[in-house]
Amino acid sequence: MAQGPIKPFLIQKDESGNFRLTVRTTRYNSIGYPIVSSKLQDEIFETQSAAKAFARKNFNAEAGEYATK
Repeated sequence: MAQGPIKPFLIQKDESGNFRLTVRTTRYNSIGYPIVSSKLQDEIFETQSAAKAFARKNFNAEAGEYATK
């Protein structure tokens, strides 16, 4: 289990060298256990910065909300 809260935006490099953005949402069940849902976005980015810019524009992402692992 992860230590601390999950960052809502995951940016990973795929096998062809492009970057992909996964948007994660966390909700809690009745006993406070976190349940994380992930949705891989259809867009493909050439750079990590382009993925971050997309997240800022479309999901109002802020600095510190990105993870790479």
